[in-house]
Amino acid sequence: MTRLPLGLHAWRWLGIALTPLAPLLLRERAARGKEDSARMGERLGIASAARPEGCLVWIHGASVGESLAALPLIEKLLSEDIRVLVTSGTVTSANMMQARLPAGAIHQYVPLDTPRAAARFLDHWRPAAGLFVESDLWPNLLLEAQRRGVKLALINARISERSAAGWRRVPQMARTLLGVFDTILAQDEDFAARFRALGAHDVVVAGSLKADAPPLSCDRQALAAMQAMIGDRPILLAAQTHPGEDETVLPAHDQLRARFPNLLTIIVPRHIERGPDIAMLCGVRSNVRRAAGEAVTSNTAVYIADTMNELGLFYRLQSFCFLGGTLVPMQGHNPLEPAILNCAVLAGPSRANSARAFEEVLGAQGFGDVQTSADIAREAERLLSDPQTARAAGIAAARGAAKLSGAVEKTIRAVKNLLGADARP
Repeated sequence: MTRLPLGLHAWRWLGIALTPLAPLLLRERAARGKEDSARMGERLGIASAARPEGCLVWIHGASVGESLAALPLIEKLLSEDIRVLVTSGTVTSANMMQARLPAGAIHQYVPLDTPRAAARFLDHWRPAAGLFVESDLWPNLLLEAQRRGVKLALINARISERSAAGWRRVPQMARTLLGVFDTILAQDEDFAARFRALGAHDVVVAGSLKADAPPLSCDRQALAAMQAMIGDRPILLAAQTHPGEDETVLPAHDQLRARFPNLLTIIVPRHIERGPDIAMLCGVRSNVRRAAGEAVTSNTAVYIADTMNELGLFYRLQSFCFLGGTLVPMQGHNPLEPAILNCAVLAGPSRANSARAFEEVLGAQGFGDVQTSADIAREAERLLSDPQTARAAGIAAARGAAKLSGAVEKTIRAVKNLLGADARP
């Protein structure tokens, strides 16, 4: 193996040392719902499915967001008669993949990053290429893949300034780890510049796969039921919120109730386990929780949508929303998801994860910058007072999102270049 920096050597030996403890660790995590007890062998690199014949492309995404972003790419590869293996690391992403993965693609849990698990995984699947989505980098897995001649690409790639600063403190590790990739397809030029500065080669801008993603799905019966419960009440929608943001949204709700006495505020937390905490924050405001099966009544002021995979439903209920992760240092969630569904976006200043997408969506709308409860209340009052303007803003948001499409085709071309003759069926 190529001479490695000390940090990567240490990581490799740590993986070797912890290998005997891996089953115990997995059982402990399974007891907390963090692992799938029926599929723990996959985490040790033991495959639960046969390898298909022919050229196999392996796509890895850490969790739900990355896996969803890869779906259009997966469909395109399958249509080109290229077999696809998808790995992810969370139970939630595995369940989502089971429901959404196109026929013909295979899902496995990504192996633990120990040399033994990585070797078992790679020796069974023998991928021609490995595509890592965004920034989930596992040193042993990547180095073992490179040693076996797997062509590697970092796709839909992004790196925050904070992460880049951390990597700059270990420049040899950064250069070695990024050097395993034959190409890096960055979401925008800012991300590309950070990768280049860390020593990466063949870095190109391909845009965001999320711009090519299909609209978030929605259970039509559930949507009809929600619409029937709400009736013609005005809605303030706050999606993907974090601690510190609900405390800003709720005072905006209070300000708006002076103008719209029957206002219903819907809060969709980023983490559903926060439902009871948000209910406590509501204080004297009448509230119900979706996870508890509670229905909206005429007295309900706040509806807490603390269930999984229903964002597509709530984005279809209103022509605008406040998007969380932007008033706290989380660097923002994906504004393309609401925008594609004709839902305009209000957002705080923390947007680095999707800076270009926010720029296009908010620029097309002509508004959307908020920082305080008063800002949210002001913009929401304007849109609630004029539904036609709100609908036009949602259409403009979709138009802005459409400008970013095309990343799937660019990624497919890059993958075919990596595969060469192997890409031919």
